[in-house]
Amino acid sequence: MTVLVTGASGFVGSAITRALIERGADVAVLVRDSSNQENLESLNVRIRTGDLRDKASLERACKGCDTLFHVAADYRLWTRDSRELYASNVAGTRNLMESALETGIARIVYTSSVATLGGSPDGTPGDETSAVTINDMVGHYKRSKFLAEKVIDDLVETHNLPAVIVNPSTPVGPRDVKPTPTGRLVRDAAAGKMPAYIDTGLNIAHVDDVATGHILALERGAIGRRYILGGENLTLREILNIIASICGRSAPKIRLPRRLVYPVAYVSQAWAWLSNGQEPQATVDGLRMAKKKMFFDSSRAIEELGYQSRPATDALADAIAWFAAHEPRKSRR
Repeated sequence: MTVLVTGASGFVGSAITRALIERGADVAVLVRDSSNQENLESLNVRIRTGDLRDKASLERACKGCDTLFHVAADYRLWTRDSRELYASNVAGTRNLMESALETGIARIVYTSSVATLGGSPDGTPGDETSAVTINDMVGHYKRSKFLAEKVIDDLVETHNLPAVIVNPSTPVGPRDVKPTPTGRLVRDAAAGKMPAYIDTGLNIAHVDDVATGHILALERGAIGRRYILGGENLTLREILNIIASICGRSAPKIRLPRRLVYPVAYVSQAWAWLSNGQEPQATVDGLRMAKKKMFFDSSRAIEELGYQSRPATDALADAIAWFAAHEPRKSRR
């Protein structure tokens, strides 16, 4: 099996790359010139430079591969120019899938997100059948991922694209170099920088379990079918309590009304706009998303793929340990 992995320098992509190497796959990775390649250090992979917005580079990257994991995405809840999200996540996905069809790739796993799925009206965990439309998508990131899934659906139907879709929940664990918004939450909570919380919830899954789920989807997934790769449903308060217990700290006891946090988010975004353009610590779209608990059910993946997930405590502990070891290294650079 000769595999191309996009987003391999990132959090989930690097976990998938490692899992493939462990299984003896011949792995090529697509990276941009500007990518931080720390997660690829010491890995036996072939580097192919390209960009989702440059179709010619994608055709070159796909040549000679029979399998594709499309993991790369622009994952930002705020950006100065929202068009960048659509250029990478929607148009870029179409560019890559067309390149895969043109070069004869036989099997594809596309990494979507539970952000594209709806919740159940009665508040129970959502699944792959939960009804949802573009109007339910909060913010440009969710909209772009929703539209990218539609690209996959359309190409499966019209061009027999051999793709399986996986919808990871909230991956947590080692090698979150950027870090992701959830990774920042874990890092900051472990450092005692989160004295309060809001009423929301997440489905926490270990990133290495999510990576294994991708490979199971490759091996056992049905073309055009979706599979949620999740873990444990926890309120934010429960997550912070677990982190506090792991770190030997007192858990935050102050619950903030969401309306009191919105001014902080607006100020944070304004400062990001005026300064360096980096994603702010708090975003308005993030708060809007937090109105609903992001609880999901992975039963389909468990029953059809044989997917398994470890306790959220293990994922959080591994993330905390990695951040503790990584931050000193980062500060010395």
